[in-house]
Amino acid sequence: MRGNNKGATRRRVLVTGVSAGALALAGCIGGNGDDDDDGGIIDPDEYDYERDEPDDEDAAMDSTMVYTQELERDDDFDPVVSNDAYSMQVAELLYDSLFEFDYEYELQPKVAVDFPDVERDDTRFIYEIHDGIEFHNGDELTADDVAHSFLAPVEEETPNATSYDMIEDIEVIDDTQLQVDLEYPYGPWEMFNQGVNIVPEDARTDDVDAFNTDPIGSGPFVWSDYQMGEYVELERNDDYWDDPLPYLAEIRFEDNVDDSSRVGEILAGDTDAIGDVPNADWDEIDGEDDINAHVAESPSVAYIFFNCNDGAGTANADVRRGIAHAFSATDYVETYLNNAAAPVVTPTSPITNELWDFPLDEWEDAYPDYDPDLAQELLDENAPDDWNPTFMAPDDERATLAERVAQRLDEIGYDMEVQTMAFDQMLDQTIYSEGDPDDYELYISGWTGGPDPDQYLYSNFHESQEEINQGHHYEGSDDFHDNIIEARETGDQAEREELYTDVIGEIIEEVPALPIFTEHNSMATGEHIKDMHVHPQMQYNPHVVSGDGNVWVDDD
Repeated sequence: MRGNNKGATRRRVLVTGVSAGALALAGCIGGNGDDDDDGGIIDPDEYDYERDEPDDEDAAMDSTMVYTQELERDDDFDPVVSNDAYSMQVAELLYDSLFEFDYEYELQPKVAVDFPDVERDDTRFIYEIHDGIEFHNGDELTADDVAHSFLAPVEEETPNATSYDMIEDIEVIDDTQLQVDLEYPYGPWEMFNQGVNIVPEDARTDDVDAFNTDPIGSGPFVWSDYQMGEYVELERNDDYWDDPLPYLAEIRFEDNVDDSSRVGEILAGDTDAIGDVPNADWDEIDGEDDINAHVAESPSVAYIFFNCNDGAGTANADVRRGIAHAFSATDYVETYLNNAAAPVVTPTSPITNELWDFPLDEWEDAYPDYDPDLAQELLDENAPDDWNPTFMAPDDERATLAERVAQRLDEIGYDMEVQTMAFDQMLDQTIYSEGDPDDYELYISGWTGGPDPDQYLYSNFHESQEEINQGHHYEGSDDFHDNIIEARETGDQAEREELYTDVIGEIIEEVPALPIFTEHNSMATGEHIKDMHVHPQMQYNPHVVSGDGNVWVDDD
């Protein structure tokens, strides 16, 4: 799923997870605009979270909560078709999944009894599921439903088909066992793809369109009321099969895309919780005695992509390096995003990197640092005569990054035009265009991947993905694209790690894209909201019930 990570589009990548999160936060430090300064940036890992338990459990079981989402939902609540993280924030409370992410961003069994038996050279996975689970309509959840949940996206050619199109065959052994055969060893399978949400085959296929807006799952909450584009209300599933049973009796989802208005709602007590605390409002939110701010890492990465098509100045790697050395990405984050993001040096997120034994120190040294003299030298020697590149950016806070780069290039004698526009419009004029360098040479985009490097590298850089989602044109070395494919089609972790090390190293060295920052998941809640913390998997939020938290409202 493509990732904008802010602003003009509602789409965000469906995937993610990691470190712990919730917390009443301390202060923040802003940058000063000097490109060589080391300032302060909020580190989600610095915050500790402590569990809370209600003194009056009966009162907690009667509590209700309103959660205001930061972007509009597509209102697709069927996980077979949904490609929208905000609809899935609702859906994740309705459905159980075969496996689910913990706060360490690792999949753990949920409906599955345990991890699968793996056979046939890492292409056969045999699952056993819990017996006796019921969907909200009373039907038993069986292995047939799990098989349908895996196969339906491909059979129906939904936007989620690529997550499961490597499945060769599924054999339902009995009601609680199934065997999934893959066409080839698929590396990301065990880290991500087996975490499928399970839908009831009979109820769903009876009327697929109706199911999308009147969904039935087996999860801790039941569909209650809904007004398209306005609100969704869920009620606690008192017959839920797993522990713990939610404290919340009801949760209502609304949305407010205007940052100032959404912040105004939580400050005025008009909502119980809001998603995404804007960077500019963090100090005010954090300073309120009756509001708690929460933050967690996310698997998102924002990049500057360079036009690598023939004829572009930025087709020359030394020109790309010159631009990269002309400004400081760290100072940009300190100045504009210090409460909401952290700098990155790799095309994969820090959460992803933590799960792999990558040579991060080596890559940090290789990442282009701020060096205006080197930038000028590289551009003077390699940029075309009368070079006046165009930089396209979404019309949100990322436009300030484009302006920062243009300002620094101007200081060393190069004129760069910045054009800002709606995110979808920018994609149409860059990724989905002919790549004419007269139209653009740089653009900014983001991607929310997951625990597996394939979720970034295949989608953004493999040649087969050009003009699909956000696939970027980059010819690469002789084995660049082959290595990406070889890594995704093997189950040997050590081999995959070696291949990805080569691919990521080439991206840092050749700079077809420059990773800039990862944006945190954040939330603000009224003080009366208890035991809430933010999950790194963005569509898991608000994470109101799990083994690590059970939210309730304390009205005393």
